[in-house]
Amino acid sequence: MCGIAGIFHPDVPTPLDPGRVEGMSDALAHRGPEGAGVWTAPGIGLGHRRLAIIDLSDAPAQPMLTADRRVALTYNGEIYNFREVRAELEAKGHAFRTESDTEIILAAWRQWGPDCLDRFNGMFAFALYDADADSLFLARDRLAVEPLFLAELPDGALVFASELKGLLAHPGLRRSPSAQAIEDFLAFGYVPDDASIVEGVRKLAAGHFLHIRRGRPVPAPVCWWDVDFSSPSRAPLKALEEEMVERLREAVRSRMVADVPLGAFLSGGVDSSAVVAFMAESSREAVRTCSIGFDEADHDETRYARLVAERFATRHRTRTVAAADFSLIGLLADAFDEPFADASALPTYQVSALARESVKVSLSGDGADEAFAGYRRYRLFANEERVRRLLPGVLARAAGALGDVWPKLDRAPQWLRAKTTLQALGRGAGEAYARAIGVTPAEARSRLYSASFVRSLQGHRAEDRYVEAYRSAPARDPLSRAQYADLKLWLPGDILTKVDRASMAVGLEAREPLLDHRLVEFGARLPAR
Repeated sequence: MCGIAGIFHPDVPTPLDPGRVEGMSDALAHRGPEGAGVWTAPGIGLGHRRLAIIDLSDAPAQPMLTADRRVALTYNGEIYNFREVRAELEAKGHAFRTESDTEIILAAWRQWGPDCLDRFNGMFAFALYDADADSLFLARDRLAVEPLFLAELPDGALVFASELKGLLAHPGLRRSPSAQAIEDFLAFGYVPDDASIVEGVRKLAAGHFLHIRRGRPVPAPVCWWDVDFSSPSRAPLKALEEEMVERLREAVRSRMVADVPLGAFLSGGVDSSAVVAFMAESSREAVRTCSIGFDEADHDETRYARLVAERFATRHRTRTVAAADFSLIGLLADAFDEPFADASALPTYQVSALARESVKVSLSGDGADEAFAGYRRYRLFANEERVRRLLPGVLARAAGALGDVWPKLDRAPQWLRAKTTLQALGRGAGEAYARAIGVTPAEARSRLYSASFVRSLQGHRAEDRYVEAYRSAPARDPLSRAQYADLKLWLPGDILTKVDRASMAVGLEAREPLLDHRLVEFGARLPAR
């Protein structure tokens, strides 16, 4: 991973101060402590901070230009199949001077234009300026592993950066809090991935690109990839099991390509244990693993990590931290830039720091819960939806009304703790799921808001994001619709934001093999049962 930043004037090629771009990219020095570069031309400036992972020479330094200097690129991420794409491009007459994946993007753009994205298997966010078309092309990977913030300045310039602090380094950016983002944060505990806590700043959504041609209005982003749950497989279970194993094996193997030491986070759970198992299968030496333990037995799972480490003979390291140690909150607030209420950010930072002591790249087990319905809430929601569909409208409304007056009996027997379930039965499926995964109910939020703040929301309600994602999901059943909504909202907004900011804060590249898009597409084809 690296850090990218830049400025583009979409109207006219206004002269541009390289120092502005340098200041924006220097704010991202933690993402790329090993090199820095700035390139400018009339109306365009690209900045880069490098964390060297593949081809450690100076040859792949960025921003990188084509030999004729007509196309320039600043890029963050990894293209795992770059060697296969390179072979295809060489067969078409392209020549290369480095062993990096960066140069592959430039040649692929020359060969296929925006369609080059379909050929990449990886995590990436990049900005590419094409002088022949006088255009800027911004793109983000399928599942939003790599971040990309955007904003339009009062003078019409478009600025972009890997993190919000890169934009904040530009003096022209107005700094006002977004009321809608505050509403979203209070509802879900994170700022959704297409929004930002700063008014006027947004994030390029997962699987989207933005192609801006000078002299034309800035268009809406284009969706270039989406996951489809609407065509469940009819293959026998045994065949699906075999296919999953092969897809897991390939996803892990492809992410073990690096010219620096590589390891894995090992929590002892199914996801990270599977990753370590396939790493051990493919590695010629002992896999380096690490885990974080807690000084309270109820929160400590290191015994499971030790079992897996022993089974696969890994070089395992564990560090125990105090469950009540919140000394990192200030550091994490600086790393995240935006409000972020997922407490697992603390151990994620700790395990990243531990891993960075011995490796530069670490594989994680993130993403499988969303792709393979691993959360307990999916089963509960699917069962609840079966009941909801059986209830006539009048009975569903009656159940909801009963839930509103039912006491909250947290210490009572399970069958008496029915308040939340009854309320959910009185709502639509999308609304019920949005409420189920929220952290602050709409009624509680409304009591916090002044009349002027409510007006500033302009009718925005956080739950509507989930309701719309659930409604528009390309899926046939409620479980798949809930998974789709999480892949679009929870995964990029919470899980991947957490891993990116925590790992990048210590200069560690985290890779998520269980989010290989081919594996995610396979998971979407599994019948809900």
